[in-house]
Amino acid sequence: MSSSECKAAIFDLDGVITNTATVHFKAWKAVFDEYLGMLEERDGTPFKEFTYEEGYLPFVDGKPRYEGVKSFLESRGIEIPYGEPTDEAGQETVCGIGNRKNEKFLQVIREDGVELFESSLVFIRELKDAGIRIGVASSSKNCKFILEAAGIEELFETRVDGVVSAELGLQGKPEGDIFVRAAANLGFLPQDSFVVEDATSGVRAGRNGGFRLVLGIAREGNTDDLFAHGADLVIKDLEEASKENIDQWFQRTPPELLSHWGKNPPAPQVGIPAHPSFCRSGKETFFSGKEIVFFLDYDGTLTPIVDRPQDAVISDEMRREIEKLAKSYTVAIVSGRMREDVESLAGIKDIFYAGSHGFDIRGPGFSMVLPEVEALIPTIDEIIRQLKERLKGIEGALIEEKKFSVAVHYRLVAREECAAIAQCVEEIVDAHPRLRCMHGKKVFEILPALDWNKGKAVRWIMKTLQKNWSDSLIVYIGDDTTDEDAFRVVRTRGATILVAAQPKPSSADFRISSPDEVKSFFQQMLSVK
Repeated sequence: MSSSECKAAIFDLDGVITNTATVHFKAWKAVFDEYLGMLEERDGTPFKEFTYEEGYLPFVDGKPRYEGVKSFLESRGIEIPYGEPTDEAGQETVCGIGNRKNEKFLQVIREDGVELFESSLVFIRELKDAGIRIGVASSSKNCKFILEAAGIEELFETRVDGVVSAELGLQGKPEGDIFVRAAANLGFLPQDSFVVEDATSGVRAGRNGGFRLVLGIAREGNTDDLFAHGADLVIKDLEEASKENIDQWFQRTPPELLSHWGKNPPAPQVGIPAHPSFCRSGKETFFSGKEIVFFLDYDGTLTPIVDRPQDAVISDEMRREIEKLAKSYTVAIVSGRMREDVESLAGIKDIFYAGSHGFDIRGPGFSMVLPEVEALIPTIDEIIRQLKERLKGIEGALIEEKKFSVAVHYRLVAREECAAIAQCVEEIVDAHPRLRCMHGKKVFEILPALDWNKGKAVRWIMKTLQKNWSDSLIVYIGDDTTDEDAFRVVRTRGATILVAAQPKPSSADFRISSPDEVKSFFQQMLSVK
C-alpha cells in the first residue's frame, strides 16, 4: 500500500505563486488584437477582439506558448504555418506570434516587476519547515527569469519548465510529464507527492500524472471547472491550506461501498467535490446515461490471496458473474501477472487483459507490448538467475517469473528469514538502475523503472477504444500497491474501489472487504442494468 506520508509538493508558477496572469493576458491581447487587426485590413476578416473569458481562459491559460497560439487561432478558424522557434517575433507563423508575445511579456516584467501571492510563499515555507521537498513545474520558458526577478528561486529544489521540457522532450499539459519529472528530481513518485494548480489543463496534468492529491486554486471563481477536470480539492487561496490538511488527505481511508448502496450521498462540503455514489432512486443512478467500463485486478480482487500464485484459480461463480458483466459492459482485467497467465487462470473470452502491470495488453481487435520493456528482458532473466541462486536455501521463498518482471513471494517464509530476502532484493535492485522494486502483500515485485503502470494502462486502453472519459464511468477495483497507481488516475473520473478486510489509507473512493463482496457488487450492478 502506498505511503500515508506526503514527501513532496510541486507548484505551478503563474496564478499559484506569481500573479502574472494579468501580465500574460495583456501581452496576449496586444499580440492577438494586433494580428487580428492586420487580418481585417489585409483580408477583410471581421475583427473580433481577444478577451479574457472567451480567449485567454479556454484556449491559452496554462498551455505552452506555441500551443496557446495554435489553440486560439484554431478556435477562430485561422490556419497558418507552425514555423520554427527561431522565427522572427511577429512573423506570420505560430512560433513567430508566440515569440512576439514573449517579447511583450518580458518587457512588462522588466518595467513593473513581479507580483507575488504572499499566502503561497507562507504555505511553501511551512511545508519546507516540515521537511516536505518543494519543486516548481511550469509550461513557461520564462520560469527561471521570473523566479529570479521575484527573488524566490531559492525556495525550490527543482525547476521543470518550458526550457527543460524542450531539452528532455517532455509532453506539455494536460499530460503529467513536467510534474512527474519534478517529483522524480526530488527523489519521489507521484504517490508520495501533491500538485498545486490553478488552470484546468494543469489539474488534468496532475490527474494524468497519478498524483496523490491535486489541489486546485480557484482565483477566477472556476471551482466547478477545476473539479470537472480532475482536482481533488479546490480552494480560493493557499491561505486556506496547511500541512495538517495535506496530512489528513494522505491518511484518508475510503468508506465501505456496500453500506452506501441505495442511500443518498452526503451533502458536499465546501472545496470538496460530491463523493461518487452508487445511490439510486428506482432505476436512476449516478452512472445513468454513461457507458461503464470495468477495470479489475485479479489476485485479491477476483480471487482470494493464496500461498502459491498457481493456486489462484477463479471460482466458477465469479467467472459466471464476470461473463454476465461483460455482456452489458466493457471489462478489462489488469494484473501484475503475465498476460498469458491471467488469461489462462480467468478463462473468460472477449474481454481485455493487461498483464505485467500493463506492459502487455491484448483485447478484441488490438494488442500492445510497451516497446521499452522488451529491451529489459535479458536483465530480468539475469536477476531471476541471481534470485534463484541466492534464495535457494530459504524454505518457502517462491520466485514467480513473469518475462517482464519477477516477484519474490515470502508468505510461506519463516519470519526470521524475511529480512534476508528483503536485503537480497534490495541489493539486486540497487545494482540495476533500470529496475525498481514495489512491496506488495508478502511479495517484492521487481520491474522495469519505466514511467508506466496500471494507471497508464487504463489510459491507453481508453484511448485505444476511443472512449471519452466524460461520457464514460470508469470503475476500477483492486487490492494492492500497484492498483493505487490506477486509483489516482481514475479518481474524480469514475469510482475506485479498494478490496481490503480492514480500513487503511488509500486513494480509492470506496472499500469492499473481500472477493465475495466484489461478486455481490457485480450482482448489484447487473440488477440496475
